[in-house]
Amino acid sequence: MSLFVNGAQVPAPTDPRVSLLDHLREGLHLTGTKKGCNQGACGACTVLVDGERILSCLALAVQFDGRQITTIEGLASEEGLHPLQAAFIEHDGFQCGYCTPGQICSAIGMAAEAQRGVPSHVTDDLGGTITLTREEIQERMSGNLCRCGAHNGIVEAIQAVLVEGVPA
Repeated sequence: MSLFVNGAQVPAPTDPRVSLLDHLREGLHLTGTKKGCNQGACGACTVLVDGERILSCLALAVQFDGRQITTIEGLASEEGLHPLQAAFIEHDGFQCGYCTPGQICSAIGMAAEAQRGVPSHVTDDLGGTITLTREEIQERMSGNLCRCGAHNGIVEAIQAVLVEGVPA
């Protein structure tokens, strides 16, 4: 079995019952991905698998044999922060910061969904291009909770990057 995390092959868990979240945090010591509710309700554990957002607390690590897993640690490059990471700083998209890694990974996955034409509950034109309005972003990000009140900054950061055309 081969797991690929942030571009590198990593050891698989020895116990097939280990969640992807626990393997990332405890097995690989990638603690950027957070354990919030551990029930799939808060989004703090969101990571990207082959570019799609998933809740890592609800998935077994062994399900991702041969797939590319990206955590918050894998988004920055040698040139610097990912544009969304920088936008969260610029727009005060965090207070305590606990939900921030999941919010950023979710926003990247959300942008890819919109680009593929995947509608949300509030999408008006099901056959056209999806415009990421504030309402559309809020709906698509509704699975990621922020308990300390940085919601407006989060939406503003996402809008700044995605609406202004900075690649996510």
